[in-house]
This record gives sequence, C-alpha cells and structure tokens, in this order.
Amino acid sequence: MSRMTRGTQVPARWRLLACGLFLLASSSVAAAADAGIVDVHALPQLEGAVEDTSRPDPYRVEYRVPTPPAVTLQAVRKLLSAEGWVPYVLPLEEKSTTLKFKKGRQGLSVHFTQAGGRPDQSAVYYTTDRIYSNVPFPDGASDLVFDGTRPYLGCIAPGALDATSEFYIRQMEAIGWRKLTAETAARWTTTGLDEAVPNGMRAFYDHPEGDTTQFYKQKPVMLTLTKRNDGRTDVDVRIAPFVLPADLTADSDVAGLPRPNPTKSARGLGSASSNKREMSAAAMAELPAVLAFYHRELAARGWQEDGSAPLAPGDDVALKISNAEETGVLRLGRKYDFTMVSLTAQVKESALAARAKAKKEADEKFMKDAEAMAKQVIAADEARRKVQAAALSDAPLGALADSKTPVPLPETAEDVRFKGDDGSLEFSSGSSVKALTAFYRASLKPLGWNERPSVINQPNMAMLEFAKSGKSISFTVMQMGPKVRVSAEGSGLKVATAKPVEAQAKSSEPLKPDTESQLPVPTQRSSTSLATTKMPGSETPFRRELEASIPAPLGDVLAFYRTELSKLGWQEKADGAIVSAERAQIDFTSPQGPAVLKLGRAKSETTVSLAQKNPEAAVKADIMPKAGQARLMLGNIGPKEASLTINKQTVKIAAGAGGPQSPKGPMVDLPPGKYQYALRVPGHPARTESLTVAAGDAWGLMVGPDGAVLPLQMY
Repeated sequence: MSRMTRGTQVPARWRLLACGLFLLASSSVAAAADAGIVDVHALPQLEGAVEDTSRPDPYRVEYRVPTPPAVTLQAVRKLLSAEGWVPYVLPLEEKSTTLKFKKGRQGLSVHFTQAGGRPDQSAVYYTTDRIYSNVPFPDGASDLVFDGTRPYLGCIAPGALDATSEFYIRQMEAIGWRKLTAETAARWTTTGLDEAVPNGMRAFYDHPEGDTTQFYKQKPVMLTLTKRNDGRTDVDVRIAPFVLPADLTADSDVAGLPRPNPTKSARGLGSASSNKREMSAAAMAELPAVLAFYHRELAARGWQEDGSAPLAPGDDVALKISNAEETGVLRLGRKYDFTMVSLTAQVKESALAARAKAKKEADEKFMKDAEAMAKQVIAADEARRKVQAAALSDAPLGALADSKTPVPLPETAEDVRFKGDDGSLEFSSGSSVKALTAFYRASLKPLGWNERPSVINQPNMAMLEFAKSGKSISFTVMQMGPKVRVSAEGSGLKVATAKPVEAQAKSSEPLKPDTESQLPVPTQRSSTSLATTKMPGSETPFRRELEASIPAPLGDVLAFYRTELSKLGWQEKADGAIVSAERAQIDFTSPQGPAVLKLGRAKSETTVSLAQKNPEAAVKADIMPKAGQARLMLGNIGPKEASLTINKQTVKIAAGAGGPQSPKGPMVDLPPGKYQYALRVPGHPARTESLTVAAGDAWGLMVGPDGAVLPLQMY
C-alpha cells in the first residue's frame, strides 16, 4: 500500500480531488441527516411502473403506468396509505387532483398527468413536501384538512374526548411542543388561557426550538377538542388568535377594491372603472380585525355603511355599503382558520345614465369637430387644387430639342430621370394632364405606336398604353401638387445607354421674407399655400407644408431658405442633399422634428415645397408609421361600405370608419414606393388612382359621399 510521509508535497490535482470528495461526503451526510425529507426513490410504485431516469433528482420521481389517471390516482392513494402515509387536503384546495400525504414529520405530494398524451396511460410524480410546522394526526382520523406551513389541522378523531386529549398531551410534547401557562404566554397576551369550551377543552402550545428547519420561530398554536354526538372528537389546531395581527394594513387593490394584508389568496372580477366589480379573499386574521379594516378603509374611500344585508350561507357579517355612484355588499365569514371576504360593488342606475349622457355628448362633440375638420380639409384641398391647376398650362406642346430618350419629351419637361437599362422614364412638367396626354397621342402615332384603350382619363390623372412591333410603353400622367408628374415604363424604353436631360435657370432680384407667414416664404411670389394636419380639438399639427412659386433663380431661393431656416434653429443635414441648377432637395432637423425642402423649376419660376413633421404629435395621434415603412389610414364618411385594393391587399372600409363612432379606421403599412389603388363603392363607378409614399410618411385616404377619394399626407 502506498503512503505519503509528513512533509511530502501533494500534487494540486490530488488536493482538488480530496476537496471534492470532502464536499460530496459532507452533502451526503447533511441530506441523510435531514429526517424531514422523504427519500422518494425508496417509496413503493404501482405494478408495471416504468421509472423515468433521464433526469435524476433526489427530491422527485417520475414513472409511468398503463392505466388512466383517474384509476391511477385511486391506486396510488391505496398503495401509499398501506405504507402508513396519511392522505389529507389543503385548506381551500378540496377539489385539487394533487394528493397530499403525511407520515410523521415527512410530507409528500403526488400529481398525475396523461403519459405521452394518451388517456389510457398515466405519468405519476412523487415530490418531497417539507412540513415546517408539524402536529400529530390521531390514528384513524377522517376528514383531514392540514397545512404544514402555519400550522392548521382540522379533522375528526375516532376516539372519545378524553382519549383524544391524552393523545395530544403525549404526542405534542413528544415532538417538541410545550404547553403554555400564564407565565410563558405573558410575552404575547395577558388574558387568561383557561377559556371554557362547551363539550370540549382547549390548550395552547408553543415550540421553543422554532420550526423543523430551525429557520424561524414557530408561533404559538391553539388546540381545541370538541365532543361530537356520535362519540368521536372534532380536532382543531391553528395559530393562537392572540398572536395574529389585530390592526391590518392594506395590500394592493383587487378590482379597485381594498384587500387586507395578509391574505392566503385573492381574486377579482372587473376593474375600478367597471360597472360591476367583485373581490374575494381569504384573510389570515380574525374576523373582528378584518371588519375593523373595512370600517376604516371604506370610510377613507368615501363609502358609507347602510345597515345589515341578509346573511348568505357561510356569512357571519353582511353590510350594505354605498358611495355617490355605487352600491355594494361586504360579506365576512369564517372557514378553517381564515376570514373569508366577499366585496361587490355595482354602479347605480343614475350614475350609469350620467355616464351614458356624458359619453353621448363627447361623441357628438367629436362628430362635429370631425365634420368641421373634414370640411376644412376638403375646402383647403379644393383651394389648393384650384391654385395649382391655375398654374398649369393647357397650351399645345412641342417636343424638346436634342432629347436623348427613345420617345419625345415635351418642351416643358423638368427633372428628367431616364434609365435605359430597365426601361423607365420620369419627369415633371408645368403643363396640364390634358396637354401632356395630347402631346403623347400626337407625337407617338406618327412614330408607329398604336394606342390601347384605357379606362383612366381624368383631369388630374390619365394612363396611356402604346404598342409597336412587340414592344409596349405605359404612361401614368398625374397632377402632384403644383406640377404634373409623368412616369413611363416598358420594353419600348429600353436602350443600351441613356443620358439625362437638364434644364437651365434664369436670374432674378434679391428676396425678402414675408413676416406674416407661419413658414418662411419670400414676398416676391406668384402663388403660395399652407396646409396643416392635426387631430380635432388639438392646436398642434403633426405636419405642415408650404408650397409656393417664386419668380427667382433656384440658387437665390435656396440661399433665401438656408438663411431664414437657420434663424429658426433649423439645422441642415449634409447627407443625401441634392443641389443642381434645376433641382434641390435638402433634409433639415427642426426643433419640432424632421423637415425637407424641395425646389424645382416650372414656367421660368422656382417651385417650393417645405414640409415639417412633429413626431411627438404624431405619436400622440397614433399615426406614426413603423420604422422604414409608410402608413396608409383609410376613412369613409360616405353612407356605404367601400372596398380599396392596394399592394395586392383588399381592405373593407365601413361607412363611418374614421369618424366619431369608429375613430380609428383601417390602416395599411406599406414599403416605400409608388402604388396604384382601386376603389369600389356601390352605386359609383370604380376609381383607380396612384399614390407614392416614402418611408416615414403617413397618408390618409378619405372616401367621400360621392365615392371620390381625398388623399392627404398626414405626416
């Protein structure tokens, strides 16, 4: 046998091994020494049991048997009872399917489930239950209700009163309980302990050594034995009343109603704003203390007591209560060692009528505000459209010289964007939709292009389809603010190379700011309009947009806005800025939120679009789009349901949606891009329109009584 002499250097790995073995041995000894914990692996199992050993656990065992859970439950109860385990139920859990057992000072829980989801097989789980406050069960006792955490015990002993009394005198002392005397009870109470019990006896005990874990001091208990008419004895063990709290504090409300502390359980129905609400709880206190709590709390909350209410089964106290808007009933009764609380409150009919009236008045006001806002928006939009339409020219157009595009460009084309590789063309123009459609019909026919029929040919929007030799071109001509935007795509536009077409600007005189305008604009202007969007009743818009046409070079107008906006605390963002002789677009950060300035050229003037957003107001109005997307909000002030199809989605818009009766109409989130949408309203012709949205935009589409659609950028 090898050995080490004193002074020998021990390798580190051996020291670690020795420490590990020491810790393992120590924990094993400690576990073995805990007589309050049952070894669940040594408990008997049903015949045919297959134990699950995949997850070893010293405090839990799982096994399966080929019988339904209901049958298995009865078999396990019989099996464990035969081994000396006494079944009991927890207070207030009489209907639980979990079995509870006690054997001496050890506790055990057993619960059941279907094994593998099969109703003909059961999974059985044994779990250790520590009994912190142990009291003896009389042999052969029935109707056992027990809670080993306080403790509480209620049962019927099979023996007579004297025999049961002798049993408890002997057994309570054997497990460490000491009978209280007036002297030993003086720290808790000065009242006598010799209270007489009709047909019975009462004694008080304390446990000087604390609970079974020695973790906290055990409160004194009261043992009451009562002779029954059948010769047996009722047994009741509970915490002595003189150590329970007499002045209860308030716990968190349940359903807006007061709850005392401590409680074993509580539940509620409704909330503080409900027409009817209920609260029930099991208070761990004597009834007088709970009643005093409610006298105090209800009075502090404006409730008054209106006398007694009829007692229901289980009630010891029933009080009518009321306040300015509600009536209610407080019921208190005793069950086990709890004071059971039931508190209900019902809003009075007069208060309900007052609430309904206030809601009706608020709805009517909202409706009036919404109608006024809709009229204001429609009127402003009509005025804006008239101003913008007046600036557009119906004059016949000639072709732009030296155009490098596969199809002619009108002489008023601006901001041309042509991509020959994917066959797309876009430009703006100061000419009207009518003039531009006439131009393309007249200029493409001599080139051999044949026009196909189109159902969209309106003053503010038209679609043209052309075909030639297996190739096609589709034009969308739509009025967008003070200009008309033309977009075309198709195989007839695809070429190997494409060069952009640029325009030149003219000169003008210095510009002066208009001090009366909410957003900066020069006094030298040929037209201007200001649009704001906000919720009814709010003075804070979540978007403002100024549009103007200024007879000055784009460079001068840009310099004007850079100067004036900086005076207002606006900061220019360098990233993404576009500045050329015929076009400019610059993003700003303003004190209220993001803003963008867009400048262009039309009819020898510089067009201005200055839009400012207020994110805080948009969030409050619940119209803020998701990050990276645009939001489309749909409304319908017409009398019939409408149907809108966009981005392969069809949305039903109920009559009145977006109005006071249904303030939030349907919403659609879209990726940035250009979309065509179709609207159908019974009794009106189908309408097809186009809408371009950018990330962060929120647009409203309101269906009017005539079936027309009013688009409005909300944010």
